[in-house]
Amino acid sequence: MLKVDKIVKYYGNVKAVDELSFEVKDGEIFGLLGENGAGKTTTFRIIMGLLDATSGTVTLDGKKIDYSVTDQIGFVTEERSLLSKMTVKEQLSFYGALKSMSNDAIDQAISCWLKRFEIEDYLNRKIKELSKGNQQKIQFISAVMNHPKLLILDEPFTGLDPINVKMMKDAIYDLKKEGCSIIFSSHQMEHIEEFCEKLVILVKGKPILNGYLADVKKSYRKRNIHIRGKKIDEKAISKIKGVLEVVKHANEYEVKIKDDSVVPLVFEQIKNAQITKFDVMEPTLNEIFIDKVGESYGK
Repeated sequence: MLKVDKIVKYYGNVKAVDELSFEVKDGEIFGLLGENGAGKTTTFRIIMGLLDATSGTVTLDGKKIDYSVTDQIGFVTEERSLLSKMTVKEQLSFYGALKSMSNDAIDQAISCWLKRFEIEDYLNRKIKELSKGNQQKIQFISAVMNHPKLLILDEPFTGLDPINVKMMKDAIYDLKKEGCSIIFSSHQMEHIEEFCEKLVILVKGKPILNGYLADVKKSYRKRNIHIRGKKIDEKAISKIKGVLEVVKHANEYEVKIKDDSVVPLVFEQIKNAQITKFDVMEPTLNEIFIDKVGESYGK
């Protein structure tokens, strides 16, 4: 289990991380969210032992993270960190050696992962000759080829088409089943909703929301009603007290409301129309993120 306990990090007079705490259990995927510059990268570097926190502690299975345990940590960075003139085999062999893997274990891992990601033919290709999507696959393999105890994923699906995203998602779920603790960071909130049970949202290094995703959504009172049908009076709906916005999509309306008490008022307004759909939905994580981050900036 990874435990981050009240870490603070200053760069001069600038506080990059402010009293951040969270835990990631074995076999759990945790979401770390925030705008660019919110403190995510600094947090990652502290977790990996590349930076010292000004105060607070980070432990993996109760032990302070130092060079004796960094082999157990995999990191897929948002930016490419591959050596472009190396071949795929050379690159992965290099990373495997850095993680203290034996030559036999390295060869076996390379063969297994290239086959899984359907890129066996690229073994002797130079990294610079690969597409961005295939480079991302190699970057992912380099982080997980030794089956790490902790895996940090920062925008892992960059450059991947939907088929390859599915392929990598399956690999992440398999690592979770093995008991790997995973920190997942992405600006694509649908991925966070799919993967993460717990999350924290950072603004200027300070956690403004922290907990189980289900509880976060439950505590957020705003709801969306999705309505489909004919003869729907959009203007009449928008005048109902508690209706925040009515958005017309291609074939349905999305009515944003302040809380559940507005639902019967909306239904009363449209009950005589030709309705084929009336669904009350929880807000998306994207909506919560925009609202909470904006709120913290006084927007």
